[in-house]
Amino acid sequence: MPQRAARQLFLAVLTVTCPPAVALELRTVQADGMSYTVAALDPGRDRLQLHWLNPTTGQPYATFDQLRERLRKEGRTLLFATNSGIYAPGLRPLGLHVEHGKTLTPINTARSGGNFALLPNGVFWIAGARAGVTETQTYRRLPLTPDFATQSGPLLVRRGVLHPEFRKTGTSLKVRSGVGVCTDGRVRFVISAGPVNFYRFATVFRDTLRCPDALYLDGSLSAYTTPQVNTQLLDFGGIWSVSR
Repeated sequence: MPQRAARQLFLAVLTVTCPPAVALELRTVQADGMSYTVAALDPGRDRLQLHWLNPTTGQPYATFDQLRERLRKEGRTLLFATNSGIYAPGLRPLGLHVEHGKTLTPINTARSGGNFALLPNGVFWIAGARAGVTETQTYRRLPLTPDFATQSGPLLVRRGVLHPEFRKTGTSLKVRSGVGVCTDGRVRFVISAGPVNFYRFATVFRDTLRCPDALYLDGSLSAYTTPQVNTQLLDFGGIWSVSR
């Protein structure tokens, strides 16, 4: 990282207390004049899961509060949650959605239609203690049966290289969320505090957080929750959670 960028980097631990057995860490990262909420977790220690349909109602959870209540009934506490990938009308995941090893929506190979089809796109997956962000066609060839997976697009960073369509001067400015798998083995979810273009957002993963592979999740609706904070304004088609 350039010295100037290093001086701009500021980390402030959020007021979230987790038990010693939980590796989840929540921070605010300041990079290039924008604040980002970063949730870092260890897939071998933290219970990271993906949710879509409430088994009681058969309908999408849609909100953090509904998921929080469901987990409470199961004797679990929601520590962190954020939106999953891009969804279609009816709060249906637009691409691959896997829960507990079961594929609820199939992989999507569309080559046109918004950010999702800004190729290359990819899949974020969890398999036991392993996690990855993998380009969609490469993922299809892997001998992999994930426990949880979501497909979205575009890929922000692939093997340390930014998406070829991103430009420093890009004029599409939105609140954005994404997920990366980083050089320290940790998974990092990132939600911007304000509107940024794809280029600036992707460089946070590559240059600040050292994530060689990262996937865009969604735009203006992006939000997160902790026991103290809930920034959700719109319903979601899928939710990632960390609970204890």
